Parts: sequence; structure tokens; C-alpha cells
Amino acid sequence: MITVANRIYVKPDYAEAFEERFRERAGLVDKMPGFISNQILRPVNKDDPYVVFTIWNSRHDFLNWVSSDEFVKGHAQSGTLPKDAYYRLNVLEMHEVIQDSSRPSLVPEPHGGPFSMH
Repeated sequence: MITVANRIYVKPDYAEAFEERFRERAGLVDKMPGFISNQILRPVNKDDPYVVFTIWNSRHDFLNWVSSDEFVKGHAQSGTLPKDAYYRLNVLEMHEVIQDSSRPSLVPEPHGGPFSMH
């Protein structure tokens, strides 16, 4: 199992539009094999980012998602905010789950090495 966190630094004036973008999302990721959940986390402290947090059964499942037609369609349908809506570049993080208290029999994700979207 892996988690993917996309930290997105949204200017306060665009926060509501950013949140609306996710309320109206296409939802195509929900149907992907290996997808577990998607959470959009709102920051409570000034200058902290929003976090788009997904959980996947495996790294392989996530990589299949980002190389799929559904990924392209989902991101196109979600709309985009102007570049000046962001005050920093987003940061994408992947973590391999080695323990989950809700799944005591979970086999840790094998170490897959570095990951980069670019």
C-alpha cells in the first residue's frame, strides 16, 4: 500500500474556488483498480498547503492511474485556476506504507526506490 500527497499552495483569495474544483471533480480515480481513497485536506495554519491525499493498494496501481486516459480526462475536467492562484510550486510525495493500525495483517509495500512525476 502507498500514499500520495500533493501539497498545493493556494493563495487565500482562491481557496473557495480551489475547494469547489474538488467538490465538482470528475471522480474517475474512484473507479481505478487499486484505488482506496481520496481526501482533500484544508490547511488550518497560514501559509500551509492544501493536501490532496490518495491511498493506493500498490505503487503499480498509482503508476497505472497517472499513465491512464482517465488521469488526463479527470484533470482536464476539474478545471484549472490561474497561475497567480498559487504562491509556490506544488510538492508531490509518495510514501510506502509499512504499517497501518486498521489493517494489522498488512504486508508492507516493497521498497520501490525514488519516484518522480517529471
